[in-house]
Amino acid sequence: MQDRIDIDLEALLVKLPLNIQGVIRNREDIGDLLEVILDLGRLPEARFSDKTVILSANEVTSEEIQHVMDRVGDFGEDNRAGIERTLHRISAIRNRNGRVIGLTLRIGRAVYGTVRIIEDLIASGKSILLLGKPGVGKTTMLREVARVLADDANKRVMIVDTSNEIAGDGDVPHPGIGRARRMQVKSPQYQHSVMIEAVENHMPEVIIIDEIGTELDADASRTIAERGVQLVATAHGNTLQNLIMNPTLSDLIGGIQSVTLGDIEASRRRTQKSVLERRAPPTFDTLVEIQSWSKVIVHPDVADVVDRVLRGVSSTPQTRIINDDGEIERTVVPGRNNRSVETLDVPVKNRSLTVESRNDGVLGVAERMIAVLPYGVNKGKLQDALHKTNGPIEIVSRIDDADLLVTTKNYYRRRTQALLMAEKRGKPVYVLRKNTLTQIEQFVRAISRQKGNKVSEELLTNAVKEAERAVAQIGQGDIEVELNPQGSYVRHLQHQIADQYGLKSASSGREPSRHVVISRL
Repeated sequence: MQDRIDIDLEALLVKLPLNIQGVIRNREDIGDLLEVILDLGRLPEARFSDKTVILSANEVTSEEIQHVMDRVGDFGEDNRAGIERTLHRISAIRNRNGRVIGLTLRIGRAVYGTVRIIEDLIASGKSILLLGKPGVGKTTMLREVARVLADDANKRVMIVDTSNEIAGDGDVPHPGIGRARRMQVKSPQYQHSVMIEAVENHMPEVIIIDEIGTELDADASRTIAERGVQLVATAHGNTLQNLIMNPTLSDLIGGIQSVTLGDIEASRRRTQKSVLERRAPPTFDTLVEIQSWSKVIVHPDVADVVDRVLRGVSSTPQTRIINDDGEIERTVVPGRNNRSVETLDVPVKNRSLTVESRNDGVLGVAERMIAVLPYGVNKGKLQDALHKTNGPIEIVSRIDDADLLVTTKNYYRRRTQALLMAEKRGKPVYVLRKNTLTQIEQFVRAISRQKGNKVSEELLTNAVKEAERAVAQIGQGDIEVELNPQGSYVRHLQHQIADQYGLKSASSGREPSRHVVISRL
């Protein structure tokens, strides 16, 4: 995925004490170095991606710490310094009197090519928010976004560089940002004011921001977006759900407010009268959850997905992966809903199975036996059903080994600890109406059909949209709406959509003309 990596490791090594320099230079894995740790009175360490190495048998002294500090840039209020025209970061640990007693020297890398996995989103002109855990590569990708937009798209790009992580330390920015311009921030508490200043004084088309972390930053971001400037930023949080639950940053995705519904509307939605809803249009149009340099999860319409999450409705994010051949595989996997039970030939809770991407662009259930944990379901009857239908199922006795649980409606209504644990771990739970051999055989056949089905991304998307249009038609006064014929797996999804909106649904007709009919309760 990375076309080229620019490290300039020598610029950092020469700042270290001579004895430590020699040990690091002699290592064959020097290219994988992440950090050098110098703590007063402790042994110096080098941290790699998979291990930590002791660099000397002698403890770090105050003189060695001062040796490094004298050779790097000035430390700001955030206790960070750098090396001019590099991306290396030196962070200080101080004692109660303000004296530096520890240093973390982090290796900075400009990785060219990381933005390719989301380049089409960047080029769209929409504002994009990047999320991900620390160290996953958010800042690295942000730097590459700035270069691509400035050099390849020929846009006026301004970087608000709070800790000099994007463009490096010193007055001259690192060449990794291309022709983009950089505004430094004196202290993190002034980031929001520099963001507004960038818009008012320099007429940018794009503003790049690393780590939106305060309510003032969020307010400034909304102001910038309302002026028609494209925003590309990172924020604290790993997933969209993290932002929804964060009262400080939820404004980035529209803000959350409590609304009291009328009796009729609450009954239609099958919810309590007090519900959460999105307060305003989101600041960012698209959200990207970065899992690694080669894998991201894309929510292309933030407004739609936030509304769905707040209503307990499944969303369909897109997973993008860079394969071994350097090609981008895009997979849309139906989201999981943890609230409602579907009304199907075999009623299903959390109907999603393991789904994988195929080279032919088709979604299909993984080609393997499915581990099922029967809970409150007669194991002997399940074994008889497997012998009779030759279903692709193996029975397990531990929840950790199971791909899914199968239970009865009576057990499911009790909300036992085992079922709550299964849902917490993301295990699908299939609900049978009764503990009969006929019902169990229907369950096995449903699993077999889903395992054998292949559903194209376009077909899946169109079927979901058709069901949502039918829901809207009924909301406008129609009594019932017949959908187009679909396979069993797609009908399952359409049933779920109807149930989530508090509507009745049933399958009608015979294969291959069997289809879903959605109607009022």
